[in-house]
Amino acid sequence: MSVAAPPADPTTTPTPVGRLSAALLASQTGLYIALLTPLQLLLALQLTRISGGTAATSAFSLVTGVGAIVALVFTPIAGRISDLTTFRLGRRRTGILVGSVTGAVVLVLLGSATTVWQVVLLWCVAKAALSFQHASTTATVADQVPPHRRGIVSGTLGLGIALSPLLGIALVNALPAGSATQWYAIAGTTVVGGGLAVLLIREGRPVRRERPALGLGGVLRTFWLDPRRHPAFGWAWLVRFLITAAYASGTYLAFFLIQRFGAGPAEVGGLVFAMTVVNTVCLVTASLAAGHFSDRLARQKPFVVAAGLLAAASMCTMAFAPSILAVFVIHGVVGIGIGVFLSVDLAMCVRVLPHDEDAAKDLAIVNIANTLPQSLVPLVAPLLLGIGGFTALFGFLGLLGVVGAIAVRRVPEIGQEGGAPGVAPLTRLPAEPSS
Repeated sequence: MSVAAPPADPTTTPTPVGRLSAALLASQTGLYIALLTPLQLLLALQLTRISGGTAATSAFSLVTGVGAIVALVFTPIAGRISDLTTFRLGRRRTGILVGSVTGAVVLVLLGSATTVWQVVLLWCVAKAALSFQHASTTATVADQVPPHRRGIVSGTLGLGIALSPLLGIALVNALPAGSATQWYAIAGTTVVGGGLAVLLIREGRPVRRERPALGLGGVLRTFWLDPRRHPAFGWAWLVRFLITAAYASGTYLAFFLIQRFGAGPAEVGGLVFAMTVVNTVCLVTASLAAGHFSDRLARQKPFVVAAGLLAAASMCTMAFAPSILAVFVIHGVVGIGIGVFLSVDLAMCVRVLPHDEDAAKDLAIVNIANTLPQSLVPLVAPLLLGIGGFTALFGFLGLLGVVGAIAVRRVPEIGQEGGAPGVAPLTRLPAEPSS
């Protein structure tokens, strides 16, 4: 089956796919080191030092929940700004550079925070700044990657997400525990990754577009695409939300090891790192393999179904894990599931974008499906933990995986965008007015 080339974009000078993949991998890896290392380890250690005991768990939920809400609000705005940027550097390269440098400065300040409110404030500012890097990085896929190569490029970006926790935890474990130097190190990685991406990506000077009015209505429309007009996009958004939420247990891994298995603060960092190695090896292998086969088979939905069912199986098994060894094995299965999902999810979402010229803004709306679970799961987690401990939490997340696997049926498969039976039709309409 022949696949049409992407629409010509007058703002972009195409970058060779291999060079572009390296650029996006660098930006994605640096970005997610800055985002995930604090979530998996540094925030837990810092809040335990500040609050101590079970109060640290509540403080962690507050920090991550509020931070996710901030990212939810700022990422579409960052995407809209990226789409309208007219600097000579280019609209995507400008967003990557500004986001990485600003985010790094705030992370350096976060390393010196001494109270919970300081951690909340600085983490929120960091998330807002890094939203610019994230929106511009993912939009470059829609701008420059041909449709028949999006599976492998999506898998490459999944590789960056996979490597970042491993590299981040290895980096901070090599530095004095609990020191501000750990925060300085992860701040440096996002600057290096963003800088490499800016150097490698080719991008012409953007063509000026009519700027939307800055009234309240225009701002609110930044966050909304009517699922009745764009049903395929709406279902793809829901699938990403459900399966992302199903795999959201990773942020509680340190607390899980401490509270269920009695791991001490001195050993939890090593355990998290070792489990991250297992998870990463499985994730990388699954992501690259699934991305390759998705492009070869011109199919995406079976891989999403597999990811949802693996989420359900791993979470339900984790709920009754009898030992740390069992957690290691389950964490490997989690890696396989996340890898399979990451290998096709971005490619699927790019395929159903309503407006090519608003790729950053529309993909930022897709990214809400990533950030919203990071807010809602921490908000719901204390209730579930109070009802049935980690068993209730993991069981609930497993259920979301099953629902996500069912919901993907409503997304059109590659080549069925015209409205084949049983799928939502795909319509690609002119850009909606912003004012």
